[in-house]
Amino acid sequence: MATFEQVRQIVGDVLQLGDRTASLTPETALLGNIPEFDSMAVVSVITALEDQLGIIVEDDDISGETFETLGNLTAFVQSKL
Repeated sequence: MATFEQVRQIVGDVLQLGDRTASLTPETALLGNIPEFDSMAVVSVITALEDQLGIIVEDDDISGETFETLGNLTAFVQSKL
């Protein structure tokens, strides 16, 4: 499975988006756009990415830009793989 598909599925699962997950694109804004995507969701998404993809995310790695769009988040994950 491509990294984008994995990240999209993880975000959809964590946020419990159901059928809305399929409509997420790399350009989809996350913070401020998806009501379910709040500060607690950020922590949950990071934890799920670490657990499911075997990456380690340091506190210093995280910025607002990382969670600006799904594409940014995917690029971040790819840099960690």
